[in-house]
Amino acid sequence: MIKITMAKAMGSCFGVNDAVDMALEHPETNDLTILGQLVHNPQTVERLKNKDIKLVPSIDDIEKITTKNVMITAHGASDQVKEAVLKNGYKLFDATCPLVQRVHKAIKKMEGDGFYPIVIGEEKHVEVRGIVGDLEECLVITDAKDIDKLPKEKRKRLGIVSQTTQNAIRVNEVADAVLNREDVDEIKFINTVCKPTRERQEAVEMLSNMVDIMIVVGGKNSSNTHKLKLLCDEKNIAAYHIESSSELDQTWFDDKKHVGITAGTSTPEDVIEEVYLKIQELTE
Repeated sequence: MIKITMAKAMGSCFGVNDAVDMALEHPETNDLTILGQLVHNPQTVERLKNKDIKLVPSIDDIEKITTKNVMITAHGASDQVKEAVLKNGYKLFDATCPLVQRVHKAIKKMEGDGFYPIVIGEEKHVEVRGIVGDLEECLVITDAKDIDKLPKEKRKRLGIVSQTTQNAIRVNEVADAVLNREDVDEIKFINTVCKPTRERQEAVEMLSNMVDIMIVVGGKNSSNTHKLKLLCDEKNIAAYHIESSSELDQTWFDDKKHVGITAGTSTPEDVIEEVYLKIQELTE
């Protein structure tokens, strides 16, 4: 029988759990709309729908809201979005993760102190859109070379934060590369990759040295889950990103002796357990 080892840190984090609890325990779940996906996990989204909770993609769809209560997701939103919800007469419930709120506060303070705001992350990600939504100017980057998009006079004092679900090591590398540029005089950097994300990345690094195949469980649109899969790829081991146990293929485990399981910060414990049991069944 194949050996199965679970990553030491994996699965849904406190921010996700709190957001899901806030929605499911709302006294009027049939009169609640969530702006976007509360978390990037299909099973959780289905649970919300089963409670008759409504979902709309974004504030641009505000005319589609038919409930009196509106909830901001764990990924956060700009103050402009929250104000738009209130101005349209809805009651606002904010499920933003505290660690995302920390990023908002950090970058706004940098801007107030005269630093040009830089965010290391994915420009179209909902969390990043929320972070930059209230800034007068900003630049989202994935590489130090992206600073070239700024006029030289704006490269003098840069304030840098990161999307919470980025690869922590990569974020430090990008920030260091910016710091070493001759056309940047001063840089203030706060690595705001959140602790749960870092812990799961570190756990995958350790586990990938022990196994010959890794199963990564989480939503296909989950940034932090995608980063876990990339870490496995960098180790040159077989790795598969799945959303549920139904996607498991018995042939993946042919000639394999040790399988590792990890999961993103939006993945519920019961989904992970189902994957574990299914792998046991397939490899008996």
